[in-house]
Amino acid sequence: MRPFTFERPTSIAAATLAASQLGGKFIAGGTNLLDLMKVDVERPTSLVDISALPLRDFGATAEGGLRIGALVSNTDIASDNRIREAYPVLAEALLNGASAQLRNQATAGGNLMQRTRCPYFYDVFMPCNKRQPGSGCSAIGGYSRLHAILGASRDCIAVHPSDMAVALTALQAEIEVHAPSGVVRTLPICALHRLPDETPDHDTSLAPGELISAIILPPPARGKQAYRKVRDRASFAFAVVSVAAILDCSSRTVRDVRLALGGVAHKPWQPRAAERALVGAPASGASFEAAARAAVAGAEPQPGNQFKIDLARRLIARTLTDLAARGG
Repeated sequence: MRPFTFERPTSIAAATLAASQLGGKFIAGGTNLLDLMKVDVERPTSLVDISALPLRDFGATAEGGLRIGALVSNTDIASDNRIREAYPVLAEALLNGASAQLRNQATAGGNLMQRTRCPYFYDVFMPCNKRQPGSGCSAIGGYSRLHAILGASRDCIAVHPSDMAVALTALQAEIEVHAPSGVVRTLPICALHRLPDETPDHDTSLAPGELISAIILPPPARGKQAYRKVRDRASFAFAVVSVAAILDCSSRTVRDVRLALGGVAHKPWQPRAAERALVGAPASGASFEAAARAAVAGAEPQPGNQFKIDLARRLIARTLTDLAARGG
């Protein structure tokens, strides 16, 4: 274990200032950060414990949505009746993630900030541009079964691991961010995570010291919702491919649809072309199949994960068909 200082501020302003000045990392549940420190991937000079900050609020917004403080546990979100009834895709995504013990400990903000589970990222003896910029990407030409097929670059083909982030993307949620300067800003969840491009070491759009303070859900969307996840085992496994879907349709026509994919890119993937193709189209298997094909158009798989294209296509089409049958 490398030496580090430990700070426990009692205000958001003090926490963001400490993290920005000391080169520190925020810690709350620690379910990802501590694992990374143990294998020498993360080497913070300071840990800034935010568990005492007033970030556990969980209530209605004036607009008719919900505001979830960054320190609310994944378990409390998934079990809340308001979430289960109005945002079931989020509850399903959380219950499909990790284990009950980890959900009890993990926080909303920490879930969004977790890092990739690429085995080469975790192995400090292997080249990894995400861990050490300019060293290369061992996954390209290596074991790539769980890696990206969309939005990757020549520098990184890792995928983002959060189930929660995929559901929040489909829900068009926002996050509230506090900067060390005292400025508070709100940005769409889709703007938080980024594609690797030439700087895969930057997972998010946040600047040093910026802290997620809350997740803001809009008023509930019309239609039916579902989160489907294909994984290698029934528990404690990350997505091979996942889909969050919200479908609003009559018996014959699609009125609105929102889709987000997990396990296929460096961030939750939004297949905008597929969504556009479906609006106004017949609520039929043929339309859903066409949209699913559009969702994976342009995919660039590795030799070890070509199967993900068909898997994603079938998962999208099946999920939409099931939602339509439920009266989406």
